[in-house]
Order: sequence, then C-alpha cells, then structure tokens
Amino acid sequence: MDRRGISTLGTRCLIALVVISGFFTACKNEEKPPKVEDVVAKIEKPKDVFEFGFKLNDFVVKRDTVQKNESFGQILERNNVGYPRIFNIAQKAKDTFDIARFLQAGKPYTLLCAKDSLETAQCFIYQPNLEDYVVINFKDSIISAYKSKKPIKYVEKTATGVINDNISVTLDEKGLSPRLAYIMADDIYAWTIDFRRLQPGDRFKVIYTDKYIDDTIYAGVAQVKAAYFEHNKEPFYAFRFKTDTVKGIVDYFSDEAKNLRRAFLKAPVKFSRISSRYNLRRRIAYYGNRIRPHKGTDFAAPVGTPIMATANGTVIKSSYTSGNGKYVKIRHNATYETQYLHMSKRLVKVGQFVKQGDIIGRVGMTGNTGGPHVCYRFWKNGRQVDPFKQKLPEAKPISDSLKVKFLDFIKPIKQELDSIPYEVSEVPENMRVAENDTLAANLMTYNQ
Repeated sequence: MDRRGISTLGTRCLIALVVISGFFTACKNEEKPPKVEDVVAKIEKPKDVFEFGFKLNDFVVKRDTVQKNESFGQILERNNVGYPRIFNIAQKAKDTFDIARFLQAGKPYTLLCAKDSLETAQCFIYQPNLEDYVVINFKDSIISAYKSKKPIKYVEKTATGVINDNISVTLDEKGLSPRLAYIMADDIYAWTIDFRRLQPGDRFKVIYTDKYIDDTIYAGVAQVKAAYFEHNKEPFYAFRFKTDTVKGIVDYFSDEAKNLRRAFLKAPVKFSRISSRYNLRRRIAYYGNRIRPHKGTDFAAPVGTPIMATANGTVIKSSYTSGNGKYVKIRHNATYETQYLHMSKRLVKVGQFVKQGDIIGRVGMTGNTGGPHVCYRFWKNGRQVDPFKQKLPEAKPISDSLKVKFLDFIKPIKQELDSIPYEVSEVPENMRVAENDTLAANLMTYNQ
C-alpha cells in the first residue's frame, strides 16, 4: 500500500474515532432518568377554613336562603333529619332563638352536614344580618343553641370635599358612602346648617370610621369622629364626645364645647308634611262646624314610617285609647313632656329610657283619625302648648367638670382635622391661594 492509501486510511480511522468518542460523550452527558419520587406530583393538604367558630373542612357545607313560607322543619327534613328530632331541636333552642317566629324569608343560612353518603345536617346557622348569627348545634345528643357575632374590624379614614351641587352628589363623585351625608346633615349639623341651602364652594373635612365584617365585607360607616364644615365662609367644627357613660349618651360639640343640637327635634318623623297645626279655635265640618280645639301638630306620613323621640327622656305611657289609638308619652324633665298618637305599632315600654332620635313606634291610623299620620303633642309645665311657638332650650351643655376633659380630648383631633389637605382639583381657583397659605402656616407651626 502506498503512502496515499495509508494516509487516507489514517484519516478515516481518525474520523471514526471522533464519531465514536462523540457518541459516548453524548451518552455520558444524557440526563439520567428521573427518580420516581421526582415525577409524582406533590398533593398539598387543603388549608383549614374556619367560620362561625367551626372548622368547615370537617363538614359538607351547604349555603342557602330561607324561602317564602319555608319552615325550619322543612329545611332539616330535606337534609335527612327526622321530624321527632326536629321537634326536639326546636324545643331545646326556643329559649335562645324561637325558630318558628323569627326565621325570615330571604335571610341566609348555612348547614354543616356529615361527610357520609346521606350528608345528614348536624348544625344550622342562621344570619338575621351581616354581623349577627345564631348557631343551633345538634351534631351530638346534647343540643346547644347560642347567638354570636362575626369578627368586626374598624378602620379610621378621612375625607374632604367641596360642594358644587349638593353634599350627596359630592360624596357620590368621590365614591364615599351616602351615610356620611346623612350623619352630617341629620346627626351633627341639623340645627346649625341647612343642608338644603348649601352654597357652591362650601367645603368639609371629616374623620370617620368604616366597619368591616370578617375583614372583607363592608358594613358601612360606623361613626363620625370629627368634622369641619365651612358654610358661607363660616367654620363649624364638630367633635363626638360621650357625656354620660352610664346611659351611653353621645353628642357633638363645637371646638368651644357648645352643643350643636337643640333639646328637641323639629319633628318626630322625617320627610313628612304638617297636615294640621295646633289650633285652639279649629272648626270641623264633620261636627257641624263647631269649634273643636286641636292641641297637637299632625305630621302626615305613610303607614309604617318610623316615629322618633324628639328628645331624651323616660317613657311614662305606652298604651291605647279609643281616641288616641296606640300612643306613647315621654317625660323629658320636670318641665317638658311629649306624646305621639295614632301609631300602628308601639316599640317601647313604660320605664324605658330613650334618646333623641330613637324609634319609638310607627305611623298608623289607630284611634280617631281620618288618615295615616302622627299627632305630636307637647306639654310645658303640665299644659299642652304649640311647640313651634316655644323658645325651646338648647341641648344640655357640657358640665364644667367635663369641659376641661373635653378640650384636652379634642386637641389632637382638631390638629389632625386641620392638617388634612383638600385635593387641588376640588378647590376652586379663587380659594387655592388661601388654601396654600393655610397649608404653609400649618407646616410652620409643625416645624416650630
């Protein structure tokens, strides 16, 4: 074999060695087959879920709402509980919650059922509202029933606004609860600001508390802690303060410790009209046009409209007569008493203390009346008078002993309220310079 042949053979051998070497290298580098434990998916244990004080993972959970004319017995029978046991459960639970009387259509309930083929109900949980619930536990031979509340979280927030139309529109545009408008208009400034006559450019700041159930369910505005309202360029501060810890009386006071309320509300019902005024010489055609004194003020309103106590006091009568119908009478102090006639339903008892604005009954047509209304009667020193012609007192002021405590209490709250800036977009152009000056002054005070 000549040199050329030997050379060619050598080249071919070299190529073959490279190919074989590459093959073994590839085999060597090839990943090893995965172990069995690596390919088996990891099964995560379900997270424990708790509600109403129960670990829901231990049950088959069924949620529904009470249907019209549906009974507690029908609900349990449908979930494999026999009638003798249903009767026993209802009797045992009656002292805590009368299921037959208070189960309402449309309200939600939860059944905790056994994890077996029948899924037999073992616990019934009824929610009359978002916050409260009633538990009837009949899993074991011992039947228990009790009332409880869901966890509540309160979150303090602030809000500002400038009025262009009315306060409800302003709050709606900012995505705030309309209840804020109600509290400011009816609870805080009812006697100092007429919210039907707000002016463009009027503005407000408010510190309030929102309520959440189970951390996530919004349950509305719980209370307003403090507010500032500038109406016709006049400032009105309001601070919430408890003046009586025993009776739980809470009121709103100005930064000078003056009560923002009057002793009496103007009317015992909202959104009503006066259909007949106090008139000692009223003539009635039905009685032959003879004079029949009318010693009350009639407020016309639909049947069922809530009737409010116009001032704090103690119920001294909650009764019925053929003329008055169902009525309530309240003694407010040694001087004043009020009476509310023709109710469809009385909601208070004799001896009960009520606060201004509490619902004491509902408008009706009982007794001697030609239409749905409440006849509001007002006594001063034992004599019936026209409340609209009386110089009624202001609400009880803060006592001298509480005044110092109040002023110390509101000091940091007022500083917080004053430091809340308005959004530039909501402040009119002609007010922005003044706003900036105020902000600068606040910063200077803070830095000092």
